[in-house]
Amino acid sequence: MEPSNDVALDIIVTNVVSVFRTRCHLNLRTIGLEGSNVIYKPEMGKVLMKLRKPRITATIWSSGKIICTGATSEEEAKLGARRLARCLQKIGFKVRFSDFKVVNVLAVCSLPFQIRLIEFTKNNRPIASYEPELHPAASYRIKNLRSTVQVFSTGNITVTGPNVQSVASAVEQIYPLLFECQKTLS
Repeated sequence: MEPSNDVALDIIVTNVVSVFRTRCHLNLRTIGLEGSNVIYKPEMGKVLMKLRKPRITATIWSSGKIICTGATSEEEAKLGARRLARCLQKIGFKVRFSDFKVVNVLAVCSLPFQIRLIEFTKNNRPIASYEPELHPAASYRIKNLRSTVQVFSTGNITVTGPNVQSVASAVEQIYPLLFECQKTLS
């Protein structure tokens, strides 16, 4: 059986992590008192702020650096970051939205077959590693895409990479390798 090129896999992006700067100092205590949906953590020097639409959690530092997690697309991450900047402006800070970038994307994908992990690891030895005592998945690192693929024997894979395009490319690159190590149904 040959891996056909017309196989459609659903790659579901579950988390997009992005960062941006406000280009001004932020008083965390003020945000904690006047902001809505916030958790002030003075012992850690940060504030957590949650947005409902898009569903994003932001970690805010007094330096003006903000990390947003929870978006399901790069566009949603940017929209959430801009909306967060607007919330801070309404509190009274002179926020200027700058240096936005997506730093990490997590996606999951289900393959239509199960995988023999030991055979997969042996065939791709320097790049793939599998230690069942530590983790139930084989790890496959793709350096040129800066992506990591976790392969489970059930056929589920999780992919982390710097952007959505590299995640999609990683799935395309690893699919033929996984196809030749599929379990035969008995």
